[in-house]
Amino acid sequence: MTIKKPIVPYLMLSGSAEPYLEGLRCTGCNAVFIDTRGACSKCYARSGLVPFKLARTGKLYNWTIVYRSFPGIKVPFISAIVDLDGGGTLKGNLIDIEPDPSKLTFDMPVTVVFSAVTQTDAAGSEFISYLFSPSVEERRHQ
Repeated sequence: MTIKKPIVPYLMLSGSAEPYLEGLRCTGCNAVFIDTRGACSKCYARSGLVPFKLARTGKLYNWTIVYRSFPGIKVPFISAIVDLDGGGTLKGNLIDIEPDPSKLTFDMPVTVVFSAVTQTDAAGSEFISYLFSPSVEERRHQ
């Protein structure tokens, strides 16, 4: 049996359930953060950061098409920044759309999808990552 590991600490794998992304919400000011932190950087509260499940939908905030990368990385690909519905901003790759500026629009609805990464660790464990894909409605318009 292959062991699956998250590529980032805020990607949660819970056995047979769907993977999900976890953020932190400040109970004092309602700010949302991703990844570990000891205090709220908005209101400076040192307690009250509560974990919660991030939305799987969001909007494309910014993007760039990458034409040069490390050896073995297929180019071109779209590197994207996405504002998730309900709070949180993530960087990741946008898939399932041609890397053509005429096909991409700011605020385009996207969905978070999870996929295995081609690399494994020394023990043969498989890594799971998150990616973004245009929403079903957006794909119909292309």
